[in-house]
Amino acid sequence: MAYRMEGGCLNVRFEVLGPIDNNVYVIDDGAQAIVVDPTFSADAIEAVLGGMPVSAIVLTHRHWDHTDAAAELRRRTGATVIAHELDAPYITGEKHVLGEDDHDAQPCPVDHVVRHGDVVQIASMPWKVLHTPGHTPGSMCLYIDPRFGCHPQGDPLLISGDTLFFGTIGRTDFVGGSLADMKRSLKRLAILRDSTIVLPGHGDLTTIGDERVRVFAHYADDEPDFGCDDDRIVTV
Repeated sequence: MAYRMEGGCLNVRFEVLGPIDNNVYVIDDGAQAIVVDPTFSADAIEAVLGGMPVSAIVLTHRHWDHTDAAAELRRRTGATVIAHELDAPYITGEKHVLGEDDHDAQPCPVDHVVRHGDVVQIASMPWKVLHTPGHTPGSMCLYIDPRFGCHPQGDPLLISGDTLFFGTIGRTDFVGGSLADMKRSLKRLAILRDSTIVLPGHGDLTTIGDERVRVFAHYADDEPDFGCDDDRIVTV
């Protein structure tokens, strides 16, 4: 059963799929959609889409449970696959991590690689890329401001993958994980508005304001931030 989220600046539907309950998001501007971290069943995802065209498939990081259906969905829809430049070679199968190859996720071509500071124009939706390593080196979040949504009176949206959850953070004990990097990544997210709706890879939806108390305060320390990069416009 697909769920519908209200109150955001774009239309958001999601299905919970796979053996570890992944949130697979379909986000649209009323005419075109993006699919975030497709897994388990391309059929189930297409049912949520209901025939809406897909402009892009966004992969927040390389782990199999977030990429499992990407190749099949790309084949069916012709959508552009987007991932961070550090995790992309693992998604395509060019590189491998011992222990992450124990699953049967199909390698998927990555059509556009992005980095921190990019603004990815997908249909009418300009998404800001926030590089948030800690769970994997190439983990990323995507942010959109209500001024550019089809519901400008709605709240900002943050696609957070496995970086930020309701009340906790993504695991940092996998290969390539780093608690120090995760703390720096949380500093990047902490500057967002409290009203920002967080769309995590697993579990309940939340907001930046709620996690400012539950998560950001808990992990606050003197870790330096990553610094800033200039924006780069990427049109898909």
